[in-house]
Amino acid sequence: MVKQIEFSLPAYPRGVHLITDQIVRRLTGLPEMGILHLFIKHTSAAITINENSAPEVLEDIDNYLNDIVPEGKDIYKHYEEGKDDMPGHIKALLTGSSLFVPITDGQLNFGTWQGIYLCEFRNNGGQRKLVASIIS
Repeated sequence: MVKQIEFSLPAYPRGVHLITDQIVRRLTGLPEMGILHLFIKHTSAAITINENSAPEVLEDIDNYLNDIVPEGKDIYKHYEEGKDDMPGHIKALLTGSSLFVPITDGQLNFGTWQGIYLCEFRNNGGQRKLVASIIS
């Protein structure tokens, strides 16, 4: 059986943000065993799973992505939506638009130091829409 929930996250500032608790609050009635597939419906933001214990990890990831995909490069041709848009598309390509998490005993089965991140690559990205598919 598949259950699907579509929801929006509030607007976040540019950067990498731990959103695990926001996701879990929206996933009521998880099955005893299954899989969560989470998909972000945007091309200049991403979701990923990574270290959720040390807050400096968020800043380090953001700094690294900004370093390898800087704004204002002469090679970019797509600027209709601002100088942060094309780098946002490239960063989303590198980080991903979906993820899977196993469900065990009615809970998301993360590793000890894992959490879900929203990677907001735009200066004013606005609300971000996600689709959660729960497969049991």
